[in-house]
Amino acid sequence: MSKPDEKVYSEQEIAARIQADGLQGWYLEDGWLRRKYVTEGWPTTLLLVNAIGYLAEAAYHHPDLAVTWGKVWVKLKTHSAGGITDKDFALAKAIEAAVLWKPATGSSLQGNPGKWVKSG
Repeated sequence: MSKPDEKVYSEQEIAARIQADGLQGWYLEDGWLRRKYVTEGWPTTLLLVNAIGYLAEAAYHHPDLAVTWGKVWVKLKTHSAGGITDKDFALAKAIEAAVLWKPATGSSLQGNPGKWVKSG
């Protein structure tokens, strides 16, 4: 649900916010906050889509996704506010943190050597 006083960011504010929030790979296009992720193939793509879907459902804020064999495009906008709001930046940060996470070197978690989501 949208709040009546929800701030919609201008193009300049969005560019500054992308930088300030460390959202490398995210950009504004056609009124949407967008990001492309590249995967190792279909199984990893499906895992990525499910991870994004889980985060979006938990946040009750739902992105548009375009899905192909080894790529996922994410588009965020707060429809009820008519633009990009804090909701979009919060979900973008949650997606970024979750889907690009991998075990640290030397961690007790070994990590899968070939199945990573990459920045687009």
